[in-house]
Amino acid sequence: MIKRCLLHELKKHLSRREISFVVGPRQAGKTTLLLLLKDFLEKEGKRTVFFNLDIESHKVHFKSQSSLLRKIELEIGKREGYVFIDEIQRKENAGVFLKGLYDMGLPYKFIVSGSGSVELKQEIYESLAGRKRIFELTTLSFKEFVNFRTDYRYEEKILEFFEVEPERGRELLEEYLGFGGYPRVVLEEEFSEKLYEMEEIYQSYIEKDITWLLRVKKTDAFSNLVKILAARIGSVFNYSQVASSLGLSFQTLKEYLWFLEKTFVICRVSPYFRNIEKEITKAPVFYFYDLGMRNFALGVFGHPEERGFLFQNFVFNLLKQYIRGTPFRICYWRTANGAEVDFVIDTGRSPLPVEVKYQRMKTPGITRSLRSFIKHYKPEKAFVVNLDLESRIEVENTTVHILPYYRLLENPLIPENLDRPAI
Repeated sequence: MIKRCLLHELKKHLSRREISFVVGPRQAGKTTLLLLLKDFLEKEGKRTVFFNLDIESHKVHFKSQSSLLRKIELEIGKREGYVFIDEIQRKENAGVFLKGLYDMGLPYKFIVSGSGSVELKQEIYESLAGRKRIFELTTLSFKEFVNFRTDYRYEEKILEFFEVEPERGRELLEEYLGFGGYPRVVLEEEFSEKLYEMEEIYQSYIEKDITWLLRVKKTDAFSNLVKILAARIGSVFNYSQVASSLGLSFQTLKEYLWFLEKTFVICRVSPYFRNIEKEITKAPVFYFYDLGMRNFALGVFGHPEERGFLFQNFVFNLLKQYIRGTPFRICYWRTANGAEVDFVIDTGRSPLPVEVKYQRMKTPGITRSLRSFIKHYKPEKAFVVNLDLESRIEVENTTVHILPYYRLLENPLIPENLDRPAI
């Protein structure tokens, strides 16, 4: 069994009346997570009932709120209990349906999950304002992956593991960069089985989310867009060029990109700027939620050739997990003169620039671009993430921390006085 860090957060939220709503990519492990939570509650002597809207015999109870309540009362009575609803996106007008149940003031705590449906997410935010808390379950984080692959022997001393076993740590990094973190893929040992599982996940996404749920007709153009994005992670996205090459209108392209974001396939990163005339504005860059999905779309699943941008995507995903639940945002910085910094964490105060280097640095140093950023913005700290070196230098009153990638597992970037979710 793979341990998920989100389980701890869900347990803490059980005492709150708000609906606990778990969202995330298809096949990320939402059903398994809900069943683990259900098992925990039952061991505590609590009453539970579980519905899965992929099961026809369960769906019949969702024709109306009164019909569902009769079934709940039959199973756990009219006293305090916990109601699990999996795959809620199968229910039309899910947000309004759940809002009605919540507003009845029932003695039940609702724990609900849904795949990344655009329609579903819109309904939730509009209908359940103040009535829910969203918990996003991604595919396995690198920390979850490493703990599983090392049989949880180093769960409380993971940084020490990377320091004592650097080559083993690098092997796990390369495996994660190649195959990603989908649980079904991670659980398979043979390459052929990993490939089969990834193909199933990808086809299920195209057929169920994109074709059936979102009614996208040009699935070939949609798949080709995913391939283009996979080939250009970390690169500035040219809307006109991509629309022309795919034969799509500008509006349709923007709609497809929106679908990909709302179904947890890609994440948009906007530019960081204060001087609009000298710095590139509007054009975003995109990164993938899961590296295995990215590699599969590009036809290099398990053996990606270019790992520099892939490592950059990997670091982005680590940073994204740490700023969740904060007002911070991750940007990139590029100027008209060609200077660029991979990531800038916009804290609202002093920006935190982060450069990513897929190399074993031998001596501490920074690029001309990062030096330019430091000169213009005078941040208190800057970071260079690489494969091995750990050091620190001073550049124009800015402390530059040079860190090996695994140091990000303890989050040395974000100020300690902020609450952050576990990853």
